[in-house]
Amino acid sequence: MLSNFEDTSHGFKVWQLRGGVRNERGAAARALARMTPVQRAHLTARFDTRRTATLDELVTLRYERPADGLPAHVRAASALRRLENRLVIVQDDVRALAVRDAGGAVRPVLLPPHASGARVFDDPKRNKHEKLDLEACVVLPDGRLVALGSGSTPLREQLFVWNGNEPPVAVEAASFYAALRATVAQRGERLNVEGAVVSGQRVKLFHRGNDTGAAGVVAMNAIAELDTVAFVSWLDGRAPPPLVKRLTTVDLGAERGVQFGFTDAVAVDDDRVVVLACAEDSASALADGPVLGCRAGLLAGDTLTMVDVQDASGRRTTLKLEGIERRPGFDSEFDVAVDVDRPSAPAMLGRLVWEWR
Repeated sequence: MLSNFEDTSHGFKVWQLRGGVRNERGAAARALARMTPVQRAHLTARFDTRRTATLDELVTLRYERPADGLPAHVRAASALRRLENRLVIVQDDVRALAVRDAGGAVRPVLLPPHASGARVFDDPKRNKHEKLDLEACVVLPDGRLVALGSGSTPLREQLFVWNGNEPPVAVEAASFYAALRATVAQRGERLNVEGAVVSGQRVKLFHRGNDTGAAGVVAMNAIAELDTVAFVSWLDGRAPPPLVKRLTTVDLGAERGVQFGFTDAVAVDDDRVVVLACAEDSASALADGPVLGCRAGLLAGDTLTMVDVQDASGRRTTLKLEGIERRPGFDSEFDVAVDVDRPSAPAMLGRLVWEWR
């Protein structure tokens, strides 16, 4: 069960798993996940050299009125979702959502601070290891937005739920991530959830297979599918953590020996999903590195077709595209978030144009 209490010092509600259910950080969940049959498949992406997607209309993301304790700009943008008529930008190293209204104004929505009181995390502050690493978000059928931690360390096993009006609610999710890790990650490999969509009756989570730190492990991207009703029931404290129903490992190809890895995804209808992937030359799931290329892809059933992303001049982009959402009223235009991987520089928002049909 979930216990619900009020953090009166910050005005946030927090849900936490009771100790008996968590069972030492999800040991029971891991065991159950290993015993539960999972439908498995493998998919090799096809690279279409005849078509490309174009990135343009880049703008920097700065707050209209920064909140105390936050920088004046959005940092490390990692996921996008539209909530009603607002675009929500998730940040992986700041405990705040950035919300952009229809007129382009950006304001912060604060998440509960760290126990130290910090809301900003980076190497200069020597607290980067304490960041939430929120890397994915999804809007549920009931209209709530859920931002998900990557799960790459125990501190990154949290979800935040926001209905667009009241303060976001934190959900401690160790048992959920334990079950997910037991199915998705290979022994010694870190889980790294980078994208999430609701597609039909399933919540699909996109694992970025870029953890090369484990000896003898060949990292592999993967798509884990959960039952949507089961996920919502667990989120609301009515059921145990949902188990993976289907797991598809995915070969996204490589650029100069560096594997492409999922960075986000968006459902375009009940059957098809557009994905983003970058070839980032990093040592592990915990490290950043230079981006050698970025691709967009269409996942339709058991096929995945990828194309290069280029800028308006026709050059292949090496920007790190970390979030994608459809633009209202357009089939072939998407908002995309750019993480510049520099704390002092603002993240950017751009337009991706791709005739994927």
